[in-house]
Amino acid sequence: MSFLKFALLLFVFLFLLPLGVSAARYRWEGTGDGWWAADRSSAGLLPPAAQHGPAIVRVFAARTVRWRGIFAVHSWIVLKPEGAARYTRYDYTAWGAPIRMNGFEPDGRWFGQVPEVIFAADGAAAAALIPQMQAAVAGYAWRNQGDYRPWPGPNSNTFVAAVLDAAPGIQAALPPTAIGKDFPYDGRWLRPTPSGTGLRLTLGGYAGMTLAWVEGVEVNLLGAVAGFDLRRPAVKLPGLGRIGLPGRDGVGTATP
Repeated sequence: MSFLKFALLLFVFLFLLPLGVSAARYRWEGTGDGWWAADRSSAGLLPPAAQHGPAIVRVFAARTVRWRGIFAVHSWIVLKPEGAARYTRYDYTAWGAPIRMNGFEPDGRWFGQVPEVIFAADGAAAAALIPQMQAAVAGYAWRNQGDYRPWPGPNSNTFVAAVLDAAPGIQAALPPTAIGKDFPYDGRWLRPTPSGTGLRLTLGGYAGMTLAWVEGVEVNLLGAVAGFDLRRPAVKLPGLGRIGLPGRDGVGTATP
């Protein structure tokens, strides 16, 4: 078999086939109807803020709206300093000023889709991370109206990746379906991954490659990501996400 045929087969099995399966699942579930009226209530993933004294950091992701949910998730950040009576949720959206605070329930369903916890920290670990993450939000360069671009970025996943990058104690990776996470928000095409455990090469977010202990091995082609996890064996496929062992019981970790 020639190299060209082998590369074509890899492209079909690693990119086209998973996207086809995800599209069929989307059509079967019928998630595109009535999205404007879809449930955005709390999914019950956070304790009541006023009754929970310790600091909390959460990163959530959920399938995004309408047909874009075939291949992409929307991610956001929730912070609560120690003793605070409420959570603060940060989203990066396409309408108005891109950085949106408390526009939705902290752990709310994203237009009917129950979010997944990507990263969790509590107590002293969360308290150490919150000032770094707040500073990253305040200093985020792509914060002006009109900066948002759904593809290849900067979008919600670019924003969350940048904030994670600013807090080196976070040992977590956004899912492969977080399209936009590899967009070079700081203009650097080659840089350490947000976890600090490897390197990421990105060609403007349109293509690239990641090799890291936490993020694993990823190949980005037009925003679609395929690869595998080194730390916890799993494959990563466009549209279908991560299939295999969960990354440390489904959440990331914080290190001092």
